[in-house]
Amino acid sequence: MARLKPRSKLPSPKSAAYLLPSLMTAGNLFCGFMAVLQIIQGSLLQASSENGDWIQPYETSLLWILGAFIFDMLDGRLARLGGHESAFGREFDSLADVISFGIAPALLVFKIVLAELPARIGWMIAFVYLVCGAMRLARFNSLTAQPDPGNRAKDFTGFPIPAAAGLVASVTLLLLQYYESDRVIGDWKYLLAGLLLFLSFMMFSKVRYPSFKTIDWRTQRPVPRMLLIVAIFALIVQTYRFSLAILFTGYLVYGFIRPHLSRKWRHELEDGKA
Repeated sequence: MARLKPRSKLPSPKSAAYLLPSLMTAGNLFCGFMAVLQIIQGSLLQASSENGDWIQPYETSLLWILGAFIFDMLDGRLARLGGHESAFGREFDSLADVISFGIAPALLVFKIVLAELPARIGWMIAFVYLVCGAMRLARFNSLTAQPDPGNRAKDFTGFPIPAAAGLVASVTLLLLQYYESDRVIGDWKYLLAGLLLFLSFMMFSKVRYPSFKTIDWRTQRPVPRMLLIVAIFALIVQTYRFSLAILFTGYLVYGFIRPHLSRKWRHELEDGKA
């Protein structure tokens, strides 16, 4: 009696939904990898060129870091929409974050400004940022593996490392706009060194930040509000070299003023609900 051949299984919608978050995380990792390559290219040009040709690879690396930030936002939201949040996804995401939001920003700021600091202080500051970011991710994964304490899904404890990298990248991009090839970046290096140290502390602090995971983009909103959101988004895209620094700085400051806001204001800002 001949055996019946098993039917080949076609990929189900659920398996496709499970694949999408991993693809977004891979996109995050790819952006971090490209950012590191651009930093290496800029470093080689900086060592061999006396003009400002080396600035362009550094600016491109900043855009790759910001691109990784977008992929990082998408992977978690797609996983939640498909109901496929998993331990594997969290670990894969954290490994990608270490490259894109830890190594790449630390190496970039070191090559542009921190290398000018005396007594190897620059690389120590960059390493402090990297190790605090890695420990921040390890703490997040440990807390996520525990039973849900209630409001963990809504809040981050400490400044998230993707937002820290976005702030570093946007501020560095803003400073490069005022850079002149015939002089060094000057005292701005102390600003970036202080920013890295402050963000290192904030990533491991107890300050709580909204995760915006509870925002449901399918919720109906008044037409004027939707038009305002679209206009703000278009303005950010057109002026990203300046507006992103303001946006990430606002998120950093929001953690300090958040406890003093009324519940109504917090729901309006964080959940999109009045």
